[in-house]
Amino acid sequence: MLADIPGDRMAMGAGELKMQRLNLLVLLATLTVQTSASAASDEPSREEWTVGYTAGRNDLPGGQYMNWKTNRSFLVQADGSSSREIGADLVREEHQWTQFAGWSPDGRQAIVLSLFESPENAAWEREHRQFRMTEGWLVDSCLIQPESGTRINLTEPERVSLYNTGLFFMPDGKQLGFTALINGISRPFLMNRDGSNKRIAGDGGGFAYGYSASPDGQRISYHENYQIVIAAADGSDRQVVATGMPFNFMPQWSPDGQWLLFVAGEHYDCHPHIVRADGSELRKLADRGGYRGVVERLQHPDFHSESSDVPVWSADGSRVFFTALTEDRVELMSVDLQGSVTQLTHSAAGVRHYHPVPSPNGRWLLFGSDRSGVMQLYVSDTDGRNPRAITEVPMGNAAMHGHWRPAGNSATGRRQ
Repeated sequence: MLADIPGDRMAMGAGELKMQRLNLLVLLATLTVQTSASAASDEPSREEWTVGYTAGRNDLPGGQYMNWKTNRSFLVQADGSSSREIGADLVREEHQWTQFAGWSPDGRQAIVLSLFESPENAAWEREHRQFRMTEGWLVDSCLIQPESGTRINLTEPERVSLYNTGLFFMPDGKQLGFTALINGISRPFLMNRDGSNKRIAGDGGGFAYGYSASPDGQRISYHENYQIVIAAADGSDRQVVATGMPFNFMPQWSPDGQWLLFVAGEHYDCHPHIVRADGSELRKLADRGGYRGVVERLQHPDFHSESSDVPVWSADGSRVFFTALTEDRVELMSVDLQGSVTQLTHSAAGVRHYHPVPSPNGRWLLFGSDRSGVMQLYVSDTDGRNPRAITEVPMGNAAMHGHWRPAGNSATGRRQ
């Protein structure tokens, strides 16, 4: 018993006990550091992340069709290495091209559009300065396994349209959503994973676009005639969000499914807004400072040759990335849900940034910029620091529409 220990031995016992406790604390701290390091090492490094994108000519005279048909889909590592084309076998003649459009949730398949337009229809469109998508087009959504090249055309079976875009995966893993042009009017559709059982997911009779599903798969949203629609997954229980504004575009679900992000206002004068999933608490987050919300790709602009440049959620849903005009520059911005705006880039006169996309792990930001004189893709920290070009398209070309491949499925073949 302690009472039987002489005083000097009692003091020594207390000292030993203190030392043991200290050693235990050091051991626990070491294990914590080792565990954190192990977790960090388990996170894919930057060179293991893959980006899919589209590149093609932007300097050819003769209208957008002449440039569009040079578009091809590519993959590149997020450090700029290992660039290669994907879906080359989809281009079988002069009037075909591809566009990179996204990934499956597990990252095993790339979404690539196969596009064809007849030169006769392209000539009609340019003469009349409007699109005619009731004839002369064939646009299909394909899934390609990058490592093997295995491909499936999902919109070909039980075909409902000659123009099929906007493919996405429903969270249940069993269905896909897409939009199809029917008699020139875009409609939201559902189909099985093999492309069968195509059916309309609700129909308000207007032109529907920007179709996506909530993270839990219970709700869908899209804009119809530039008004935001929220509905059940099968298209029933439709609700039109009353914003009081004529132009509402591209709703996107927050990662937790609680909010929808979109731009609202007037066409070419619209700004980031959010609204609750039930249509309540409409809120303007930021102003784009006179930015028209579109980026012109062509050096010889044509009718409607600009690309929509919409805001996007951060990986954790706490912020929104967007682009805004500052003097004569289009800069990258971020804003929190309380409306506090941070300018991420500070560029030379005339520089444009476009299409920001955060990485799935929230560590990096992918975006386009013409800061070098050529429209390239860059990756920076999410605060805009340490930017690095990851594409090297030559003068007279443009890199556009970057998409991060989900974690753990890099084109290098590691971490599969």
